[in-house]
Order: sequence, then C-alpha cells, then structure tokens
Amino acid sequence: MSTERTTRPGRRAFWTGFAVVGLVLAGVSAAGAAVSGLQGPRVTSAVTDPAAGVEASGSRVILTTNQMLHKVTPAQVTVTPATPFTVDTSGRSVGVRFTLPLHDRTHYTVRISAVTGYGGGPDSTLTTSFDTPSLDVYVLQRSSSGDAIVRTSLDGKQSRVVFRNPHIEDFRATSSHLVASVSDQGGNAHLIVTDLDGKHARELIMPGQGTILDLQMADKGELIGYTYSDASLGSTGGRESMLFTSSLKDSAAREKPEEVPVSGTEHRIADWRFVPDTDRILLLTYDGRLLLGGSGASAGKETQLGTGSQIDGIARGSSKAVIERPDGYFTIDLTNGKQVPLAGAKGIPGTMGFTTPLPQAGTARPYAQIDASGNAQGTTVAVVADDGKSTPVFSIPGTDAIVQTCSSPSGRYLAMIVTPDVVNNPFDSYALPMPHKVFTHIVDLGTKTEVSTLKGFAISWCEVPPQAVQ
Repeated sequence: MSTERTTRPGRRAFWTGFAVVGLVLAGVSAAGAAVSGLQGPRVTSAVTDPAAGVEASGSRVILTTNQMLHKVTPAQVTVTPATPFTVDTSGRSVGVRFTLPLHDRTHYTVRISAVTGYGGGPDSTLTTSFDTPSLDVYVLQRSSSGDAIVRTSLDGKQSRVVFRNPHIEDFRATSSHLVASVSDQGGNAHLIVTDLDGKHARELIMPGQGTILDLQMADKGELIGYTYSDASLGSTGGRESMLFTSSLKDSAAREKPEEVPVSGTEHRIADWRFVPDTDRILLLTYDGRLLLGGSGASAGKETQLGTGSQIDGIARGSSKAVIERPDGYFTIDLTNGKQVPLAGAKGIPGTMGFTTPLPQAGTARPYAQIDASGNAQGTTVAVVADDGKSTPVFSIPGTDAIVQTCSSPSGRYLAMIVTPDVVNNPFDSYALPMPHKVFTHIVDLGTKTEVSTLKGFAISWCEVPPQAVQ
C-alpha cells in the first residue's frame, strides 16, 4: 500500500512532464511551419555541372527547396548573361535546362521570381550562381613524319598530342570520345575510337574495305555517320557514297554499322547533316533530292523537301537549315518545310562563299573581293543577322584563302581555317586534301577581336569536314 502511494505521484509527474515537452515540441514545429510559411520557399541545395555546360547543350541547374512548389513558368526565370533555356518543376525541385552550350570563363546567375509553395504563404525569389571553366579544343595537324590530334587551350599556350597515326584523314570529338578516320597503306579506311585523352583505343567495324568521307557526329547519343564507298568500284557495281551510322558506346563496340535507307532509284548521298536534338538526318542525293530522313526509330520515314545543290548547315539548337540552289540560298524550317530566301548582307561587297549558321540567329559568311582583272584582293568574314545587317569580324589578304568557318557550340567564337600564301602552298594527296600549311584563327564575336591562332585544322567545333577553299 505504501509503495503504491509513493509511486503514483512520480507517474503523474512523469506524464505531466512528457505532456509539457510534447506541447513545447508541437509549438516549436508549429512555429517553424509558421515561419516557413511567412518566408515562402527557400533553397536548400543547388546542383549544376559547369564543365559539362560549356561542352554540350542540355546541362541543367536544379534548385531544391524546403517546400512542395507550384509550377514555375519560363517567364519567372532570368538567366544572366542571357542564354536559351527551358524550365520544369517536380515536387520540391525546379530545373533550368540550357538548350545551348554555355560560354566559357563566365559567371552565370539564375534567378527565379514569384515562387510559391503548396503550403500557402508569400512567394519568394530563388537565386544561384556558378562559374564556367576555360575551354579546350582539338585540332588536326598533318606532317610528313605522321599526323596528330592535339588538345589545346583556346589561347594555344597549353597543348599536347593525344593521338598519333601515320595517316589521319579527319576526326570528330563527342562529349566523351574522339573518333579518327585513318587510312592504311592500301588506302582502306578505319575508324578508331578513344577517350578524350586519346587512350583506350578500339576500332569500329566498317561496312567493308573501302573509303569514308564526310565524317559527322550527332550532338546526342554518341552517334556518328559517314558516307562509304567500296574500294572495288567498276562495271560490276559496288556501294558508292552510301550513308552509314555507328554508335560509339562501349556496349556497341562489336555492332555492325547501320545503312541509312534512301527511297528512289538514286541512293548515293552527295551531302547530309544530323538535325540537332533529334534522330533525324537531312539528306541530299546525287540527283538533287532534298530529304528529311532518319536513323533508328525514324529510319525509312522520309519527308520530301524539294531540291538542292548544297547543304550549308543547321545551327545548333535550331531546326532551320541553310541550303544552296542554282537560284540562290534558302532557309528551310525542318519542322514544317517552310522555305524562304536567305537575306542578303548589307554593306559587304564581294562574292559570298558557304554560309555557317550560328546558334540562336544569323550566319557567318566569307566574301571574296575580286578586281576587274580577276585578281583576289582579300576576303572578309561577316556575321549577318536574319534581316541582313552585317558586321565584319575577320579579314585576310588576297594571298591567303579561307578553307572553312566553324562556330563554337555556344556561338561565342568563330573559327576561320586559313591557308596562307595559297599559290605556294600546295595541297597534300589525302582523300580529304588540305594545304601543307594551315592555321585556325579564333575570333570572339562579342568583342570582334582575335583570341588566338592555332596550327592545324578540323577544330573540334566543326560539324563537317572542309568543303572547299573560299
């Protein structure tokens, strides 16, 4: 009896204390919720990969908050400096995806205003910043002692050879691989794949013994394409200028290349391009038909787009192609087939060469000045807006020639591949012939100043091999 009397007050004290603690914790929780509601959503973490952002489109900034969020619209998002983007919302996170590669060595700020949570309360502004790294590029250098793919900083001060071979016709760089087109002593082509440091080399299966030209890469999916011709072509026939694609993924190392089907009686490909951010391919056949075909799921599903004589290009992040016809240059919207003449450049004299579509808008075009006697006076490269407004950005004397122009993925830089002293600078005997001396000049389109001059050509920004001297 006495034990029971002394224990009950202790139990009452325990439960009373427990209830007090519970009330305190509930009050703290309620106060925290109230404070959170008063403050609106706030960022608890921000994730991005700036290095990947300068190399390819599709990089993202993901902001995670302390609340479930209402849908964020593009109008609420500001990216500084401006770059195209899309936005999506999922639970407590909002993602901003950049549809073009970012500028190198740049401080970016992402600001999302009027963000609201499902718990009610005021809206808030979410902000994060990051810095992108410097940019490296690859160039091809040929010499009588052998050829090399060189990785270099943009200013050319830091460079090293990552791949050597006695005979390199061309190469392309993806986000994780280098693929080099080389020839053996018999003139047969081989495709060698390495990582970005030139290591872990492996050879892709070829369609047969023959030659390849027009090596290109898709901007997604580690996919390459090329035109292939059998070594033995004659009256008995053989494959000539047939388009094939191959995967660079390790899991596809022993897979045979896939031939891209082409309708009609003429299957040979005169020119072609991967369409950015899709599995579609723009094709130009030997008989001048312009087709929008594809590989993978799109194989065999072609759209007729009329005729053409040359595909000049498709800007990254764009669905508009620039093509040449006997009656002039045109842009084609590949989403609906609409075609309009390319605007002429205002205030730039000379004969226009191949155009290079730029990310977001406009084109880069070389204009050769020829005097009345037919002598070259020089070439000016201009950036031409969609309305024809033109800005000169680079020039060379009449003794030199431009082999190719290539835009950096972000559109910040333009590379001009130049052969100096063209009269005394003979071409080599490769299937893709190039002058013995060739240099790549890089211009910052924002400041209109030359950044550097690199020895070599086929800078990794180029989506296609050189087409012709301009």
